[in-house]
Amino acid sequence: MSERLAWGIGLAWTTPAGQALDWWCPEPRLGAAPAGADRPGADRPGAAWPGEADLAPLAGPDPDRGLERVLARAEIDLDAPPGGVHDAYLRLHLLSHRLVKPNELNLEGIFTVLPNVVWTSAGPCPVEGFEDIRRRLELAGRGPVRVHAFDRIPAMADYVVPSGVRVADASRVRLGAHLAPGTTVMHEGFVNFNAGTLGPTMIEGRISQGVVVSGGSDVGGGASIMGTLSGGGKVRIGVGPRSLVGANAGIGISLGADCVVEAGLYLTAGAKVLVLPLPDAAGAPAVTGGGSAPADSGAPVVKAAELSGQDGWLFRRNSLSGAIEAVPRRGAGAALRADLHAH
Repeated sequence: MSERLAWGIGLAWTTPAGQALDWWCPEPRLGAAPAGADRPGADRPGAAWPGEADLAPLAGPDPDRGLERVLARAEIDLDAPPGGVHDAYLRLHLLSHRLVKPNELNLEGIFTVLPNVVWTSAGPCPVEGFEDIRRRLELAGRGPVRVHAFDRIPAMADYVVPSGVRVADASRVRLGAHLAPGTTVMHEGFVNFNAGTLGPTMIEGRISQGVVVSGGSDVGGGASIMGTLSGGGKVRIGVGPRSLVGANAGIGISLGADCVVEAGLYLTAGAKVLVLPLPDAAGAPAVTGGGSAPADSGAPVVKAAELSGQDGWLFRRNSLSGAIEAVPRRGAGAALRADLHAH
């Protein structure tokens, strides 16, 4: 098949002007839409698609919000940019249902097709005229109305709850996050859309858009991994297996397997790093503790980007000189507690 396709049936809260605010698709599928049914596209009549009859009874109006829930179909090309709300939401569902991994489909321009929405305890609402909607909901006995956010992408758990995962604060994981079985996202952890994990991980810091963390790794409390939304960069950052990003640390380069970034160290791609000696031929351990080489020791200095993706490095800051050092590591890296990741 020359095209990579996906399809699904879903329900969209829609304004009187026909603007879809969201789209819930419980069972997205990869491949071409069912043969013999009217295709392609959303909001089209024709022969029923699998699952359509189960969702149809949930469609209908909500007069208090002035919205109608509409049954909608979508079939999309994963390599083309999102073509509308149903298309964009299907892509986000595919990621959170773990049918595709981050960076495996085209999300270019997704914010231009998604409307800004007020996400409330009564459901999604349009920003325009929201205070009138709030009053109608209160008068109808559906208040007090809690506003969770006003944003273009909702919380993942309002649409998808993946199996084998623990999330302490559901508001901090956006729809379109990819959480592999065994992932634990603690209260201060955050996972953006088109980002996530590939195996059991401990997430106590921030995983930005486009970032992928491999199994066995730990992103410590307050730690940050650079994404591509704000910086304008095209480089995708990843964290290899069994690596640790220490508390309040940050990385702007990829880590390979069995790496450690010291707590509090922010390692940008352009940071100058002093590369300390490798173990000698006799198998002596790498330089440790107070044996760090001074900045004028003759050890090579490189940009951190030159070490991006390499295995087995400890990145730390020399407490005397302030220099960032890269020290070769031996043996395995981070070790997660199995009982915390058996979900």
